[in-house]
Parts: sequence; C-alpha cells; structure tokens
Amino acid sequence: MSAVSSRPGAPAAPARRDAAATKAAILKAARHLLARHAHADITLKDVAERAGVSAPLVLKYFGNKERLFARVMSFDADADALLAAPLEELGRHMVRHVLESQRDRGADPLLRIVFAPLHGDQGDVLRANFRAHVVDALAARLTGPDPGLRAELAVAQLIGLGVMYGIARGPRLRESTIADLADRYGPAVQAQLTP
Repeated sequence: MSAVSSRPGAPAAPARRDAAATKAAILKAARHLLARHAHADITLKDVAERAGVSAPLVLKYFGNKERLFARVMSFDADADALLAAPLEELGRHMVRHVLESQRDRGADPLLRIVFAPLHGDQGDVLRANFRAHVVDALAARLTGPDPGLRAELAVAQLIGLGVMYGIARGPRLRESTIADLADRYGPAVQAQLTP
C-alpha cells in the first residue's frame, strides 16, 4: 500500500520497505562483492551501498558481517534449485539452470566457488559448503559405482560451462539459445549421472 497524502502540498509518508526484497538485495550485493573482492576487504558499508540501503539495515537483517557472509557462502538454496529434476533429466536441467542464472541474474551461484582462493580462511568455509551442499548432495542421488567421483566430474563440467559463458563470455555460446546448449551439453553431464 503506498502512502498518499489527502492534503495538497502535504509531504507523503515514507513508503514501507519490503523486507524480503531488501534481504534479497543485500544478499545479491554481498554475493557480487564476494565474487570480486577478498572477504577481508569488504565492509558492511560496501554491501549497503551496493544494495541501496543503510549499513544499520544490513545489521538489522543479518546481525554482523560474519553472519551475512555465512549466509552468502551457503550453497543450500542454490543446490536445491540446481538439483530440482528427476535423475534421468538432471544433466539437461543443470545445464539450463547454470545458463539461465547467468542470463537472467548475471551470475551463477555455483561460480562463487571459483573465487574461494581470494578469501583466505573464509575460502575454506566456501569450499566446505560447496562440497556438502552441491557435490555431496548430488552424489547422494546417484546410483552405481563411484558416485562421489561422478558427481565431481559433472559439477566440473557445469563450472567450466559457467566460466566460459559468464566470465569468458564465449561469443558463440552467448549467441546460442539455452535450449540448444542444453541439448548439446546436457548429455555429456548426464553421462556422469547415469552411466
């Protein structure tokens, strides 16, 4: 509901902030900064400015920098979306997910792992979360021999695709439709999932 004054010339009351949208903007800003700067070099003020909010609002929603970045370094929600398909269709789904994330949001949540070396001890947290939330969760769904190795190989293929599409910005990849890329690349990923 927007604030409207019934008296001409009277100032309108400030609009109420959408808490969910504000939290999402803060998390997006923190992810953006974490992908480009060392953890130690990022301040709450940097996050707040990027999100278009005040630093006290970041504190209100997340408590402190460590709690904010613990949330940013989690892959659980991203993994849920990445793995949200039946096993026999999962390779194609994961390819589409990685590419649509790049196209629609300008970022692939999985690619945060590429920047782990920038973050010192926090990089160890990022790596551990990535293994637990993405690789181990995928391996738990696989049947047959070597599920852990096959999960790592499938995820490696996705990260390579994400780097080439989103970071290197391969022109032929970016000119192709996501459906075509999923048709071409999905079977290669699927070969690791259902050998």
